[in-house]
Amino acid sequence: MVPCSFPDIWDWIQSLPPQTQWQTNTKSISICSSSQPSLELTISKNLIHNSSVSFSIIAYYTLPVVLWTSKPLKSTINNTFAHQQLTISNLLMTNIIKDILNYTPINLSNSFLKLPEPNSIHGLKDIVNFLFLALSFLVSVYEAPQDIRCDCLNTLKDQFACSWARETSKRLMRLIGSNAEEQWMRSMNLAITNWMMELRAVNLVLKAPSPMYSSAISGLGLWKIQLYCPLIAMEIEKCNSNGQEDQKLGFSLNYHQLEGVIQLNYQVMVRQNWIDVLVSIDNVRCDVVRLVNATLMNERGAGAEEKHFPSRISLQLTPTIQTNVLSVSVSRSSENPTREIGVERSIEGSFEPPNPHIGISVSAGETITTNLKPWKFEQSVFGNSGTLNWFLHDSVNGSEVVSSKPSKLALLQPKAWFRNRYSSAYRPFTRQGGVIFAGDEYGESVLWKLGGGAMGQTMEWEVKGWIWLTYWPNKYKTFYTETRRLEFREILRLNLA
Repeated sequence: MVPCSFPDIWDWIQSLPPQTQWQTNTKSISICSSSQPSLELTISKNLIHNSSVSFSIIAYYTLPVVLWTSKPLKSTINNTFAHQQLTISNLLMTNIIKDILNYTPINLSNSFLKLPEPNSIHGLKDIVNFLFLALSFLVSVYEAPQDIRCDCLNTLKDQFACSWARETSKRLMRLIGSNAEEQWMRSMNLAITNWMMELRAVNLVLKAPSPMYSSAISGLGLWKIQLYCPLIAMEIEKCNSNGQEDQKLGFSLNYHQLEGVIQLNYQVMVRQNWIDVLVSIDNVRCDVVRLVNATLMNERGAGAEEKHFPSRISLQLTPTIQTNVLSVSVSRSSENPTREIGVERSIEGSFEPPNPHIGISVSAGETITTNLKPWKFEQSVFGNSGTLNWFLHDSVNGSEVVSSKPSKLALLQPKAWFRNRYSSAYRPFTRQGGVIFAGDEYGESVLWKLGGGAMGQTMEWEVKGWIWLTYWPNKYKTFYTETRRLEFREILRLNLA
């Protein structure tokens, strides 16, 4: 894990003396002292209204470049403004959070965004520091001049990978709620995508900062995992032209993000001499969402409907300590699909009086019909791990999409199933291009039988997952195809009482 060296801005703010004791009109702290130029956070007095101050992020190069400035914040002259609840709320809400959310061109209403009183926010210090880290990254992407942008971003990007940033981001997302969380992740992942695309344009390849965000919660009989990942950060598992798709198509494919939700229900059933832990599917949802508006996607890209689609989802659930695990069972047998066979025979006869011979023609035909759903679900067991798999299949020839590719002839067929795949009545996706696997059809479960010695313990389950996204042309004329893969891992806890 990368150690975090981001400065403690909260403590610096708290240690500032009252404004009447400032010897200058500004106070500064370095955000990126190791980069050239250096990046600094500055607090400045309002020379017209002495009762207010403002924050700024400034890049010091040949000349100072102001990357961001807050709205004026009211302050008490004889006291440190950081102690004022209203000032902190305005700093977090009116300035930093809303400014970050506004960096996405797909603006959603954030009137619902309300935070608790600052003194009731657990870990307020870490959240304030993380907000300044996220804001510094965003303004460096969008506002810093090109010749100084790379140094700033290279210094900031590693901070997102440290454990402090990951844990604090999860607390922040729970604080702002799911609606604002989606817009936040679209803002951050759009910035990452813009930066990665800029580097690719000059033939530089760099691993994305914190390419995937995921969080997990356990409680009230529910395990929930939420994850986001920009498409540009996903690993390309295979493509048919060495990754050299044309620029318009490349824009469409890269300016999307994966959004996923996995919800599992669990039950703990205490028997006389053992414990049953039953985990069943509640909801598995996967969407591929645009990071830019449809107008820009149509102007610079190959169209808003040229994007990846989910082609396989795999989940593996494993108790991390298996001392008391006696057995694991799944609830579905291997599928044994029925095949309908119909035999058609026809006899045609003709009789012509002038001809002494009677001509009879006989033809026999056999038709085989197989009922196959686009999505095939399977369960399996490996050791004490239960695995859930969803595979998408080509509705025409039945082949597995993630491990095959259509022929060039198939790509030209206007009525192939992957053409117009978001508007066809027989589409294997939602209208927006995602998938939902709910308990009504996929209510299968995995059962662990534990020895009685596990009673009273808090056990951990590791949930590992893999999501494959595939691109086959929808309306755009191209032979390019590819599949990308994301892997994630979360730990979920369960009280055996």
